[in-house]
Amino acid sequence: MHTPNSEYSHCIGQTMPEFYQIFLEERGLITIGGPDRRSFLQGLISNDIERAGPHRAIWAALLTAQGKYLHDFFIIEVGDVFYLDCEAERLMDLGQRLSRFKLRADIDLGMAQDFGVWAGYGDGALSSVGLSADPGIAEAIGDGVVYCDPRLPDIGVRAILPKSPGAGILEGLGAVPGDREGFEALRISLGLPDGSRDMIVEKSILLENNFDSLHGVDWNKGCYVGQELTARTKYRGLIKKRLLPVAFEGVPPKAGAIVSAGGREAGEIRTVSGGMGLALLRLEFVEEAEHGGAGLESDGSALTPCPPYWYAPNK
Repeated sequence: MHTPNSEYSHCIGQTMPEFYQIFLEERGLITIGGPDRRSFLQGLISNDIERAGPHRAIWAALLTAQGKYLHDFFIIEVGDVFYLDCEAERLMDLGQRLSRFKLRADIDLGMAQDFGVWAGYGDGALSSVGLSADPGIAEAIGDGVVYCDPRLPDIGVRAILPKSPGAGILEGLGAVPGDREGFEALRISLGLPDGSRDMIVEKSILLENNFDSLHGVDWNKGCYVGQELTARTKYRGLIKKRLLPVAFEGVPPKAGAIVSAGGREAGEIRTVSGGMGLALLRLEFVEEAEHGGAGLESDGSALTPCPPYWYAPNK
């Protein structure tokens, strides 16, 4: 497993703790039960629901009919119910959109209000909870579940636990309170998008935001909403932009600021945290900058792309 201590420690300027935990108060949980829960989700999401179960989590997205981003979420099965770990502020919107597709499907939509989501990160996170570096692998823990992040093992684990004893369960496995800025620095350095903070609803497309490289799209499953554009983008090689980590020199720009190269628009800043951020960049300008062309800047601050180890621009 790669860690930021090697290839891009210069981008975050710190070493990682052994096992830190943080409660993700910005996350909420939608539940989907009922005998038709698998077939219902299979026709909607970008990933293969047949891969999800009590011992495997997946990352997936719900798209518009035109293949544009609406929501992304993690899916894990607990008992006979799927839990969708999603953005808390947009939970009701996701629930309403799912209910519109219900039709005659025998499913039960709900919310797990007594449960919360935790992130565990650091070099010892996976081993402390007894998991391997296998994206999505999961185990029951207490009355909930813990799983290796299905995007990249490097970011650590996620846990769905009862809100009251949740932190104590992880503390019992050796976790200590984490630092939000440290977790953000790790996420950004790995190029992992964080929902609508990094992707524009009804405008962003999955492949520009690394879903293909981070196990968020299944190319062999049947049809789902938005599949046509997603597949066409891949097979016609239409990816011209990518969400990439960047390091700033000077005062960091604000989210939404335009990135330029020699007076030409080269992209847009998304998340900013400390001296790093994520930016959606046009690949032609990234390549030019790497070969001595015009440098990238935003709001008067020079920026340097820090592609993570998994990044393949032509993939």
